[in-house]
Amino acid sequence: MLHKILLYKKQNTITTMLKKYILLCNFLLAASALLAQSTEPIVIETKTTALVLKTGAKQKLFQAYFGPKLADYKAASTTHQAYIPAGGDDLFEPAIQVTHADGNPSLYLQFESTKKETVGNVTHTSITLKDPQYPVEVTLHYKAYYNEDVITGWTEIVHHEAQPITLTNIASNMLHFNAAQYWLTQFHGDWAQEQKMVNAQLTSGIKVLDTKLTTRSQMYQSPFFMVSLNKSSTENEGEVLMGTLAWSGNFRFAFEVDNDNALRIISGINPFASAYTLVPNQSFTSPEFIFTYSTAGRGQGSRNMHNWARKYGIADGEKPRLTLLNNWETTLFDFTQQQLDSLIGSTATLGLDVFLLDDGWFGNKYPRNNDKSALGDWQLNKTKLPGGISHLVSEAKNRGVKFGIWVEPEMVSPKSVLYETHPDWVAKLPNREEVYYRNQLVLDLSNPAVQEHVFHVLDDILTQNPGLAFFKWDCNAVIYNAWSPYEKYKSNFFIDYVKGLYKVMDRVTAKYPHLNMMLCSGGGSRLDYGALKHFTEFWASDNTDGLERVYMQWGYSHFYPANAIAAHVTSWGKQSLKFRTDVAMMDKLGYDINVSHFTPDELNFTKEAVSTYKRLSGVISQGDLYRLVSPYEQNRAVLMYASADKKSAVLFSYTLNLRFHEDVVPVVLQGLDEHKTYKLTEVNLYPGIEPSKLNGKTYSGEFLMKAGLPLSSLTPLSSAVFELTAVD
Repeated sequence: MLHKILLYKKQNTITTMLKKYILLCNFLLAASALLAQSTEPIVIETKTTALVLKTGAKQKLFQAYFGPKLADYKAASTTHQAYIPAGGDDLFEPAIQVTHADGNPSLYLQFESTKKETVGNVTHTSITLKDPQYPVEVTLHYKAYYNEDVITGWTEIVHHEAQPITLTNIASNMLHFNAAQYWLTQFHGDWAQEQKMVNAQLTSGIKVLDTKLTTRSQMYQSPFFMVSLNKSSTENEGEVLMGTLAWSGNFRFAFEVDNDNALRIISGINPFASAYTLVPNQSFTSPEFIFTYSTAGRGQGSRNMHNWARKYGIADGEKPRLTLLNNWETTLFDFTQQQLDSLIGSTATLGLDVFLLDDGWFGNKYPRNNDKSALGDWQLNKTKLPGGISHLVSEAKNRGVKFGIWVEPEMVSPKSVLYETHPDWVAKLPNREEVYYRNQLVLDLSNPAVQEHVFHVLDDILTQNPGLAFFKWDCNAVIYNAWSPYEKYKSNFFIDYVKGLYKVMDRVTAKYPHLNMMLCSGGGSRLDYGALKHFTEFWASDNTDGLERVYMQWGYSHFYPANAIAAHVTSWGKQSLKFRTDVAMMDKLGYDINVSHFTPDELNFTKEAVSTYKRLSGVISQGDLYRLVSPYEQNRAVLMYASADKKSAVLFSYTLNLRFHEDVVPVVLQGLDEHKTYKLTEVNLYPGIEPSKLNGKTYSGEFLMKAGLPLSSLTPLSSAVFELTAVD
């Protein structure tokens, strides 16, 4: 009996201790949850903007505030979960969706830790979230560029499950807004119709901007947008978010207005046909979403983007650009070495920096005499160029200019030695008829062997011709035959193609860090900041009609600085040579025109225009842009660039298809110092044409920015360019 009593007491003591232990654990868990809810807010700040995150119920991470910078954020509420996973209690559009190795399609994310690192102007904040049941870790990254008022966000995921998991969707960034109304400005088009701007109100439901083209991903839909809060923003008024994705493949922007009229914006890789298989212990990193917020309208947002891009977004963004003459419109595929020597001479005559040899210089077994053969066979065509590229480099040097060349290294013609040798290197479906775009197919850059081949195509050209100074990197085909013979997990292909492309670009720019390169894709079908960090400029459109280009370049200017937008004077369009030159000069001037057809006046005008552009290019490429009169609102367009010290500016005025007796009011300028006096000098004057009555006059900055100037001519398709110089 005594033994039973002692045993009972012992069991009772253990039970009591166990209960106390459980109570202690519950207390600690509750305290931990309370601590997580009461932790200091995570503040991501730029000069004028703040994004604030807080932990809340169940250790979830919430976006507590996004807007103008405040003195403190204690009152900010935890309403919207910052990065919403699928499978939980939120039934609207998620930011991430994962299927675990055991088939469970849910993900819960709890706050784990955060850290910050500041280097100069840039603060990198990383926030780690973990699933409490599965060994999956998601890290949200934010870089705040303080002086530029720009933030970038991306996501990294890693897991330690026994088998691969599937990422059905992983957004780069999610943002939340509460406003009375939302207005979306998007940019879309097609080949030779790029950058059409459309502004419309967002209503209940979801609006998606996306692409599935992979290579020429931006041909139909541009990878950037503007969202205005409460009312549609203007150049100088209203709250506006401006965002773009640094990704050269399929992208997706989702804008969802929920039942409470709250807006969530989700930006990232398009999950279409891209359920990504992620093996254990390897990480997946999404591309950066780049955004800026302005309370002073779109103009300030654009200037933020431009300042960021010149410092961080494009190659050598704060250095001068090379002007060039391209042979394409003069010769197409049909040229001789003697003709090219003559064009190099024209380059020197005009005072340009580079002669660029376009398509058609390669292929021997299958000569590149049209677009139906030879892509992939990057051997010099000995019939056309018996002296080789080295002769052209030498000829350019003797003329005091540089030499550049066109390449399309990602592509292959079915009629080529490369295709005959390596059909396994081509992205195409098995057991299906090949589908061509521009008579070509795309190489499978998810394959490391193909990456190696493409790198050496470029490297061999450069090492064999050390004086070569410029690449035009083209990309003319979309991926119709979306299949990789190499990939183990087939739905990884769309994403791994772009990753493979970036590996090649990384190697090229690591070995040749200051090589001038133009990013081209049959026009403006690849121009994102994922690729642009390797390139000095991008080709905006194959449509170089001066009138069309006013609208296109106006659209591009919202997100890209002038020195990144290649704008050439060509024979397209019925406008005068002056008009076409003035339009091209608003961005990075170049030429693709038969100079031998110029009259003496046209030749003299062009030589003077090139000289003027080089003198003013510092202000145009590095100055602050002010869009003054929109071609979408009037039958004219006026814009200006002002230097940071406000001592100089360049003003462009274009009269478009003005109607009979249409009212043309004075244009109020911006970006000047009201206490300075400015002299106006009209430049780009065509021989024999009298300058404007404004030429040579002086005005106070206050007058120019309050009363304005009668800039626009009443003559349709006319233009004027003025240099403003502070004289006091």
